[in-house]
Amino acid sequence: MKINKFLLLSLSLAFILGVAKSFDYHEKEVESEEGLQGMYDRWRSHHKVEHKSQERFNVFKTNVQHVHTTNKMNKPYKLKLNIFADLTNQERISKYSDSKIGHNYALKGPRKTNLRFIYENATDIPPRMDWRCHNAVTPVKNQGQCGSCWAFGAVAAVEGINAIRTGQLVALSEQQLVDCDNKGISQGCSGGLQCEAFKWIADNGGLLTEEWYPYTMKTEECNRSKVLAI
Repeated sequence: MKINKFLLLSLSLAFILGVAKSFDYHEKEVESEEGLQGMYDRWRSHHKVEHKSQERFNVFKTNVQHVHTTNKMNKPYKLKLNIFADLTNQERISKYSDSKIGHNYALKGPRKTNLRFIYENATDIPPRMDWRCHNAVTPVKNQGQCGSCWAFGAVAAVEGINAIRTGQLVALSEQQLVDCDNKGISQGCSGGLQCEAFKWIADNGGLLTEEWYPYTMKTEECNRSKVLAI
């Protein structure tokens, strides 16, 4: 069995960008230009989005159709119109997916080809696993206008494995990584790398809880006075 090595990152990013503040619409609104315009105005008010232009509205309409069409399919998930609904995929990736993975690979040179997946010979694997049903996934978080997706991806993985191992789901601090993991490739809101974050966590004895070191959506000075790492 082979696992996509970026699956965890992709799922984590999807949770992060999903922003919990839900926006609902009626099916009739999708059927006309007037209905879509009204929906766009409601969406802007709901998410407190100040900008408005024909270009943004055009992107919004495209994303609405994608959400509406997808939700009619027999899929194990449903889509919502979050705060990013008037951004193109390229704009979203440029603004919120500032991982340093490609940069790191370039620095390290050609990748080794003899690496093997440690669990490739595992047996009795269930056809699917939803860790939300096992209390191993924290609620949706919002990275805001900060290129900290790398920190959210790393923290989501650590929160999950900690919950699986201990039976206790604890929200951990992305801000601690944003502020403190800055001696190598990772540079706070300017992007970073998940594997570097894992190394920092291991070298520094764990992570503080989100409650003790809350997220501020910006890079700040590392606060080394806080304790209670997990």
